[in-house]
Amino acid sequence: MGHQSRSFLSVPLIFTVIIHFLSYTVSAFTFERIDKNNTVVLIVDHQVGLLQLVRDYQADEFRNNILAHAALAKVFALPTVLTTSAETGPNGPLPKEIVEMHADAPLIKRSGEVNAWDNADFRQAVSATGKKQVIVAGITTDVCTTFLALSLLAEGYTVFANADASGAMSRRTADDANDRMRAAGVHVLSSFAIASDLMRDWRNSPGSAQLLPFLDQYSAQLAYIVRGHVAAINNGTILPGEME
Repeated sequence: MGHQSRSFLSVPLIFTVIIHFLSYTVSAFTFERIDKNNTVVLIVDHQVGLLQLVRDYQADEFRNNILAHAALAKVFALPTVLTTSAETGPNGPLPKEIVEMHADAPLIKRSGEVNAWDNADFRQAVSATGKKQVIVAGITTDVCTTFLALSLLAEGYTVFANADASGAMSRRTADDANDRMRAAGVHVLSSFAIASDLMRDWRNSPGSAQLLPFLDQYSAQLAYIVRGHVAAINNGTILPGEME
């Protein structure tokens, strides 16, 4: 009886501890926005050979996603650093579309470092931008994206991982890697979320005039909503019941 009483009396204390913990966790959160004036985009090992490792996306979908990641930097005129790993072997080069899109950006060709941050030239290229927020995507999610993201966090950068443009050898592997990054403090976002936070207001510049063509090329769902709106305005047709 005495043992049961002690257990019963400890329950309120347990709830008090839990409430205090949850309260601290909520109050400690700060929403850090992506600042287009303080951001660099990293394109990490999006190499034609490594694309064959990606199994959490269909090949055509993932190709679209990595091109969108690269193009987003052009829309917002963000400094960009490209890097490859052992590209003369089976990993291959970056897709020519990305290289041509960022012809003036630093392209660091690593010979052996798995984590791009271990390469002095890459670190220098990122540091030279003077930006403290980083948008990163790579192949594979659990290695190229995660190792670099955690290294950047340790150096004091705020890191936004583009989940759409990072690919892994399985969905389970991608989920575990994203969980690991989130637990460390990396912001794991979609391409659309990144684009929206960079823009913030459709009336801004870059705004609808720049972002809608980007979405038309890389996001079929959003593109056809816009095209449907345009068609409705141009033909002036409202079907019976649409206004009800």
